Amino acid sequence: MDAKICGVKDSITLNYIINHKNPPKYIGFICNYLKSKRNLKFNNLKKLINRNKKNTNFVAVLVKPNNIFLEKIKYLKFDYYQLYDVEPNETKKIKEKYNKKIITALTIEDKNDVKKYKKYVSISDIILFDSKGYERSMGFDRSLIKNLPQSINKMLAGNIKYNEKLENYKKITDIIDLSGSLETSGKKDLNKINTFLVNLKKLNDKN
Repeated sequence: MDAKICGVKDSITLNYIINHKNPPKYIGFICNYLKSKRNLKFNNLKKLINRNKKNTNFVAVLVKPNNIFLEKIKYLKFDYYQLYDVEPNETKKIKEKYNKKIITALTIEDKNDVKKYKKYVSISDIILFDSKGYERSMGFDRSLIKNLPQSINKMLAGNIKYNEKLENYKKITDIIDLSGSLETSGKKDLNKINTFLVNLKKLNDKN
């Protein structure tokens, strides 16, 4: 199982994650969602991610991005665009125009929300099943996604604790996505990040 650490805002945290002996496969940056305390102003974002990513992939987290903003970030060192509230046809256009891998984020409340993945599965590289909380750490009924086809590359977010037993998640998803639970007093906590990454390594080694 792979991991994504999302909502990184500062160089100290980013350097720590990139250089960790068990780095996550994905690191996410909130690019255009002003309601989030983790949102980055463009100049800060540009400066922050201009570095050697080593073995990680940088993810631009985008909520209903307009063309002006997409043009603004197109030369930044992102590997993936994680798109919220973007229709399938528009998702396909963005993928083709900017030559980025796509994480389609679906916010889940019931089984009908889960079924929306069918519209995106041929376009997106990863389908993220998230809560309706957006910037707030909320959960949803995980049993809703447990019987999805193995062929889908699945990511799971929504109130996953940094020190939880991860075995149960491995049964239902390929990637887990953490943000808020890795923070103390609103800032990323390096000790929590380390605990999470070490536990994930142990789980993967065991299996």
